[in-house]
Amino acid sequence: QVQLVESGGGLVQPGGTLRLSCVVSGFTLNYWAIGWFRQAPGKEREGVSCLSNAHGSTVYADSVQGRFTVSRDVMKNTVYLQMNSLKPEDTAVYYCATSLGLVGPTLNPLEYDSWGQGTQVTVSS
Repeated sequence: QVQLVESGGGLVQPGGTLRLSCVVSGFTLNYWAIGWFRQAPGKEREGVSCLSNAHGSTVYADSVQGRFTVSRDVMKNTVYLQMNSLKPEDTAVYYCATSLGLVGPTLNPLEYDSWGQGTQVTVSS
């Protein structure tokens, strides 16, 4: 059974940093894509970043390019989202997701069928 558990969210001031973690179980991290998404109140779920484990390639939304970095630790079966220079508009619940057989990278949430429970990120002074 595929499971994903996010952690690392919290309250941070504008310009600050956070690192989110996504611990995966039920499949081998080496093969399938892991996506990071976010959803702010009243808004649709938005793709933030994706790591294609098969290709080792990544993709980022324009809104976070240059500020966010996705990485992985295969030994820990964990994917990270390093978020720097955070802005108030980054405030949202952040989710990691995957789908067995999905190579990626892709930011289309419709291509993912396994989701974590989410972690809240609030950027405010």
